[in-house]
Amino acid sequence: MNVSEIFGQNVFNDAVMRERLPKKVYEAVRRTIDEGAEMTRDTADVVAHAMMEWAVERGATHYTHWFQPLNGITAEKHDAFISSPRADGKMILEFSGKELIKGEPDASSFPTGGLRATFEARGYTVWDSTSPAFLQESANGMTLCIPTAFCSFTGDALDAKTPLLRSMEVINEQSLRILRLFGNTTSKKVTPSVGAEQEYFIVDRKKYNERKDLIYTGRTLFGAMPPKGQEMDDHYFGSIPARVGAFMKKVDEELWKMGVTSKTEHNEAAPAQHELAPIYEPCNIAVDHNQLIMETMKRVASDQGLVCLLHEKPFAGVNGSGKHNNWSLTTDDGINLLNPGKTPHANIQFLLVLSCIIKAVDEHADLMRFSAANVGNEHRLGANEAPPAIVSIFLGQQLTDVVSQMVSSGVATSSIQGEKLKTGSHSLSVFTKDATDRNRTSPFAFTGNKFEFRMVGSSDSVATINTVLNTIVAEAFEEAAEEIENAENKNLAIHNVIKKNLTEHQRIIFNGNGYSQEWVEEAEKRGLLNIRSTVDAIPVLLSDKSRALFKKYRVYTDAEMESRAEIMYETYAKTINIEARTMIDMASKHIIPAVMGYIADVASGMGHVLNVIEDADVSVQKEIVLECSDLLSDTKHFLAKLQAAVAEASAKPEGEEAARAFHDLVVPVMAELRRPVDELEMLVDKEAWPMPSYGDLMFDV
Repeated sequence: MNVSEIFGQNVFNDAVMRERLPKKVYEAVRRTIDEGAEMTRDTADVVAHAMMEWAVERGATHYTHWFQPLNGITAEKHDAFISSPRADGKMILEFSGKELIKGEPDASSFPTGGLRATFEARGYTVWDSTSPAFLQESANGMTLCIPTAFCSFTGDALDAKTPLLRSMEVINEQSLRILRLFGNTTSKKVTPSVGAEQEYFIVDRKKYNERKDLIYTGRTLFGAMPPKGQEMDDHYFGSIPARVGAFMKKVDEELWKMGVTSKTEHNEAAPAQHELAPIYEPCNIAVDHNQLIMETMKRVASDQGLVCLLHEKPFAGVNGSGKHNNWSLTTDDGINLLNPGKTPHANIQFLLVLSCIIKAVDEHADLMRFSAANVGNEHRLGANEAPPAIVSIFLGQQLTDVVSQMVSSGVATSSIQGEKLKTGSHSLSVFTKDATDRNRTSPFAFTGNKFEFRMVGSSDSVATINTVLNTIVAEAFEEAAEEIENAENKNLAIHNVIKKNLTEHQRIIFNGNGYSQEWVEEAEKRGLLNIRSTVDAIPVLLSDKSRALFKKYRVYTDAEMESRAEIMYETYAKTINIEARTMIDMASKHIIPAVMGYIADVASGMGHVLNVIEDADVSVQKEIVLECSDLLSDTKHFLAKLQAAVAEASAKPEGEEAARAFHDLVVPVMAELRRPVDELEMLVDKEAWPMPSYGDLMFDV
């Protein structure tokens, strides 16, 4: 396999457009992509025809507008490239500019949070020309996928893409204002660049099919830890198992064909856990490609008798999975606004940008936490495997020192430099190490020329966090630009803005161990928020501060914010309801009968089943029966308690009240029911236990 030959072969990219489109049409398309110029119908017709011919040559029979509704996954409706047959019975293949630019899927069946009534079905998909069309191979054959936004008949955003694109326009406008302050007149566009690292678990499909909890919820609701988990740290970066290696190879091939820059892959900390990381790309393309990564991994795993688990916490007791969102700002002529250079203390443009980001994150830490909120992520955040639910910024030794100089004396005169790495062995190469170490416990860490937001859950789209990040930084940029532009002495004003931002918002900077209880206590003293649950994070979106921010920059309307909050409440309640009902089903139909059968077998082996409990003679069999009977009684008790809790929560009105009821009433009882069942798994003969164990799932791939 030659990577350079297959990479992008299924993408209608710039090279393909340059080759297949007339020069004037190609230039018009580039103006649309680069400058946002409106595309004429004639131009769209030419592009559509060329796109269809290219796709058909590669075996495509259908096209789809590929979009991201508010259910966390992607959606597509396939149409064939056919028109009415000719009089001689020959079929004509057609694809018009109108069909390229606009589709019309049914809007009413997607989550809308009240934006559309059930009877109001019309919704539109609108071509996002900045994200290239691609071909996707599946059991349906080859399909031309056209990345699109999705909106209602009234223009409300029904997807994750539309607000993201709006936020990209806002950050571009305000970033250019910052650049102009420093005399940069050549950069024409600033684009947020994103690299989303994807963590996941791989398990055997046959074993997966024997676990109702995995099938229905994506995570194990019961399960005792095996004797060995990740204690020995021997899985992380270890040799990749053969089946997983074959899976990774196929995933790479499929992604490379679609232009996804899959670059890094390795074993993660937990058994059966792995990671895939792409190269950085423009924000909206990175969002599309991360969705493609998740879809491709699930499809390839299925083809190979495996299952890819994207839940944030599929196994209790070992690390869960996240998605690290690496974010930076880059101009069209290659300038990274987050590159500090070798002497960051003297890089005034960088310091202004940095101080604005610090201000933005401090002022809107609640929105950052909201952007990572989902029901699965609650099992992971703050569990010594992911950042706490407290947003803070890691700057490292070098930048923290520069900030301290600015705050204390109003000027920074030096930067800590990297030293030679001393290994103690003359046979190893000598090089200069970084001036700053990394901090894997920080939610928002500066890592050289970008910020890494580590809170995002593995199953989530990265659209929301980048929409939030783009918007809050744009606000800080605008406030800084207005103050500096209106000042008589701009250099002094720049200095004052940097000092003010760093002084007023230094509380958000923390370089220590984010896993420690000491930090939780220290953060509270600093006045930093600790939003532990999704139901507590959702109201942040509807606060006066958030409403004002998003309405000012036209990223979300009031109705769009209210709809998203409603969808999140509904999703939370439904998810917990499904999990609880699955536990009830498994306990009632599988676990309790299996344990009763095991007790009967043990007692029967003693030759006096009926008198086993009353017999005063101590025996191993009697101890087992008594212990299992006690745990079985607890299981039955908590099962009844869970059924009552689910009934009570289900009776609550939909929305926030129902979500809070499931969080407060149902979730604690689920934990209570799990305890005796997991203890029973350690007592009951493996052959009698009704489902594969953790050890079977995590160590037998």
